Amino acid sequence: MPPVLPAFRAALGSIALLAAVATAPYQCASDVDPERRLVEDPSEVLYDLAERFKASGDGRAQADTLRFLIDRYPSSRFAQMARRDLEALGDAGAPGGRDPGDGAR
Repeated sequence: MPPVLPAFRAALGSIALLAAVATAPYQCASDVDPERRLVEDPSEVLYDLAERFKASGDGRAQADTLRFLIDRYPSSRFAQMARRDLEALGDAGAPGGRDPGDGAR
């Protein structure tokens, strides 16, 4: 009967390993629910900072922060919002905006 015991242990060990792997969570890349994320998106933090500058009446700091956001994170959704905000401010530094004295009227 002793040869049966090691075979039984090996089978039981294999089943336990299979069960552990089958129930383990998969670590796939996915979008994290904003309510459950641990780290904020840097572009969101910059946009929020620009909004705080706007609320305090510091339009220059708001525009500077929005431009920095666009330069640093050009493909983020907050960069798109920043572009719209700069255009609404009439900021010449907004993409698609015109610099004074460029001949456009």
